[in-house]
Amino acid sequence: MKKLILLAFLSSLSKEVFAQNDSTAQNLQEVLVHENRIQIPFSKQSRNLTIVSKMQLETTPARSLPEVLSFVPGVDVRQRGVTGVQADVGIRGGSFDQTLMLLNGIKLTDPQSGHMMMNIPIPMVNIDRVEVLKGPASRIFGQNAYTGAINVITELSDSKYARIQGYAGDFGMKGINFASSLPLGNYKQNLAFSHDDSNGHWYNSDYKVNNIFYEGGLDLGENQTLKGMVAYADRDFGANGFYASTYPDQYESIQTTLASMSHTLDLKNFFLNTRAYWRKNADEYLLRRNEPEFYKNNHLSNVYALEANGNFKTGLGTTGFGVETRKEVLESTNLGDQERTLTGLFLEQLVNIGDQVDLRAGLYSNYYSQYGWKHFPGAELGFQASESLRFYTGYGVSYRIPTYTDLYYVGPTNIGNDELQPEQAQNYEIGAKWSKSGIHAELVYYNRHTDNLIDWVRPDEDTPWQPQNFNEVTFNGIEASLSYKLSPTGQSIQIKEFLLSYNYIDANQVQQPGIETRYALTALKNQLIGGALLGIGQKFEWNTKVRNVERMNQDPYFLLDMRADYNRSGKLGFFAEASNITNTEYVEAGTVQMPGRWFRAGFMLNFE
Repeated sequence: MKKLILLAFLSSLSKEVFAQNDSTAQNLQEVLVHENRIQIPFSKQSRNLTIVSKMQLETTPARSLPEVLSFVPGVDVRQRGVTGVQADVGIRGGSFDQTLMLLNGIKLTDPQSGHMMMNIPIPMVNIDRVEVLKGPASRIFGQNAYTGAINVITELSDSKYARIQGYAGDFGMKGINFASSLPLGNYKQNLAFSHDDSNGHWYNSDYKVNNIFYEGGLDLGENQTLKGMVAYADRDFGANGFYASTYPDQYESIQTTLASMSHTLDLKNFFLNTRAYWRKNADEYLLRRNEPEFYKNNHLSNVYALEANGNFKTGLGTTGFGVETRKEVLESTNLGDQERTLTGLFLEQLVNIGDQVDLRAGLYSNYYSQYGWKHFPGAELGFQASESLRFYTGYGVSYRIPTYTDLYYVGPTNIGNDELQPEQAQNYEIGAKWSKSGIHAELVYYNRHTDNLIDWVRPDEDTPWQPQNFNEVTFNGIEASLSYKLSPTGQSIQIKEFLLSYNYIDANQVQQPGIETRYALTALKNQLIGGALLGIGQKFEWNTKVRNVERMNQDPYFLLDMRADYNRSGKLGFFAEASNITNTEYVEAGTVQMPGRWFRAGFMLNFE
């Protein structure tokens, strides 16, 4: 019945959308995708890529980045509680350890555990857009971009502004966000902070999250820029059901610090960016919140990195190059004191063959102190059949090294395996894109094959989980998406944006008899996402989002979320959100029962 309601809802929306006059449509913006070497406009990409715009960040019924990403096609977000206080993000059926998170191109990989990947020390209000690259990205971003990469982008503004957002809702939820820009001559700067807290939606699920972010940039003449960034996040939360159902009083406290400095030289046919960054993550984990002496883990990781990336143009096309070195240090009461270093070399070439064909090929070579040299080639071929229609295909090798938790963890319910080997996959995809008059449609087929996938397994419920390298796993998937974005028409009622996507993934795993797996056989199988942003008059907006999600060996579930905005871009605006309107019972991660129907509302102040 729910599926029939969903199809009828989407059908009626699509009829209304395409009834609009074509003169109201906007062409897809020529957004430059922020890769570290060769930057290509979105419309010329020969990859499956989704860009979450500033408008979508502001109008989606979501108070956190994980919630926003749950509406991106092919992305599987598994939240533990409301507002993504802790969440795992997978792409194309991959696990959270196989997704690389970046902030302005800076890798946020944590050597302790992929569960730390969403500890992004930046308030939502300061994010300009999010770029989601699906498929192998090791050649572009390095190891751990196994199934894809998510790059969170901020922008320095030439204009002064201040924005304040506040909200409150069910479960004692409340929060405040502040973002400002104060340029001084050639120096641009952003300052943002946020606070969010809640009593939690069930026993021992309360949380407090604080973020502070500062970014500055100085123009050193016409061709050079110096930028710096400092960010800090502090999050404390009850972790009932996060990692095991046996201990309902689990608790975690995490503090993340990020600092970077970069220099950019941009000449006519030569570009070079050099940067240094440091990421620190402190994690305290208790099995019994009020009895720290019963079982406590303290982990402190530090990552130090230097990078140089650039490109130059010749008669043969554009050549991209890069070098990185990173040192990862861990001090842990459970995992021991660990240290490893890596060095990576990037080289790629973009060649235009006539007016319609382009080829981009390259190689990432990586040296790890523990595993030696590894090489990851990749290539994409694009054919621009017409101004609107583009075909593409690609191949890439992806790679992930085990985390220290995979290797050395010892606990009541989980035990590491120091004999693990890195996992590596062969990836293929072929797709087509069509963009015209504000309409963007895409269809892609992809295949990922590995013979040494890392997954946590156990023979029975009485035995702790332990990671193993599996013999063979093959993922085959199809993604279809459609979006329609409209410019203002002056009509009293208008659909500003319409989105619809479907993903199907078949995971063919050679499973060992009598072995239960934690992640591989719960991969995303069917995902249907729909949404429409409706404008009423000049100031009112209504956004409706629907999701139907099915994972392997799990029951499917349907979710309906809505958000209403009044005067969003004006000096004083208001919004209200309703999540899980259908009051669906479902679990995304661990044994955390997600909340039923719940609400939140707030205000926005904008000063220009």
